[in-house]
Amino acid sequence: MAAFDTTRTTYGTSSLFGRFSAMTASLLAAIVDWNDARATRQTLGQLNDRELADIGLCRADIDRIAEGKPVF
Repeated sequence: MAAFDTTRTTYGTSSLFGRFSAMTASLLAAIVDWNDARATRQTLGQLNDRELADIGLCRADIDRIAEGKPVF
């Protein structure tokens, strides 16, 4: 009986399907991140200045928060 190794996985190489899947997943993640930032901007934008001050923010902080950057 003979055994043949049919898997050829080499570090640093991947199939065309694997690269396409990774690119698609990356694109989908970017779209989800964009949508989350958009929803955050919209929600915080609906608050008035007093309500923003109550949570320690001002209007200028909204974009930084939506991008996930620290405000302080």
